[in-house]
Amino acid sequence: MLRLDPNFYIGTAGWSYKDWEGIVYPTKKGPDFHALIFLAKYINIVEINSTYYRPPANRMAWSWIKRVDGYPDFLFTVKLHQIFTHQRKGFSQKDVNEFKAGIEPLKAHNRLAAILIQFPWSFARNTLHVDYLTNLFNLFEDFPLALEIRHGSWNNTELYELLTEHNVSFCNIDQPLFGNSIKPSAVCTNPELSYVRLHGRNYKSWFNEKAGRDERYNYLYSHDELEDWIEKIKNLGKKSKKVVVITNNHYRGQALANAFQIKNMITQEKLDIPFDLLKQYPALKEIIKKIKSGQMDLFEEN
Repeated sequence: MLRLDPNFYIGTAGWSYKDWEGIVYPTKKGPDFHALIFLAKYINIVEINSTYYRPPANRMAWSWIKRVDGYPDFLFTVKLHQIFTHQRKGFSQKDVNEFKAGIEPLKAHNRLAAILIQFPWSFARNTLHVDYLTNLFNLFEDFPLALEIRHGSWNNTELYELLTEHNVSFCNIDQPLFGNSIKPSAVCTNPELSYVRLHGRNYKSWFNEKAGRDERYNYLYSHDELEDWIEKIKNLGKKSKKVVVITNNHYRGQALANAFQIKNMITQEKLDIPFDLLKQYPALKEIIKKIKSGQMDLFEEN
């Protein structure tokens, strides 16, 4: 398992994908196999996306905690339910309380890095939206928060000051860049936690309403494309106690492949890679050439 400096948490958005079978997860599994336990051998954080579609259940949170019991440093981030970010109306204090109660075990057991509040590109900056954000931060102020906005109108000092005031981490993102898209950055608004999300650069499908979820995030970053982000991530590591890096280009395990590359580029250390993933993405073999002289081969068998 790759050793990282204590403040770097690098992992994937989600873990339950049918197209990961035979690429990330082995085709033949033992009776005790569970995808989350499998991933915890290789990465130290996972972003839970199911909570965006349905409110989290307390029993599920306990299940996640139990699965990673053997990995005391493993963390989760949890995506806020869409009623708060995309619908933005019709919710009540009951909805707020239910969401909090559902993830309370993660917080109580020091497994929660942050609640990710992700808004769509259409959520542009105006007075009403600034007020909405402020209210949302107050509603969830007893939990660690991270904000992802995608519209370039938010790139201003006023937003960053608002986030700092409420101890909310700004989410630095990589996405296909169009006229009003927010650009890549290395902004830290909370000394406790910095957040990075890499969505891929699938320009063809990003705003295509007919494209499914898989096609929109079907992208594999090249080594050169990741190099720019490595400097940003290292810079964030100097400004905050924890840096969360989530790869969201999940289709066919590309997120995990790029997560391994990011880990190696930060530490230059040996790491293990699932055999099926290595077969699917031979480019990962190139990491061997980047290992410092005198270290063990990257894929040396135990």
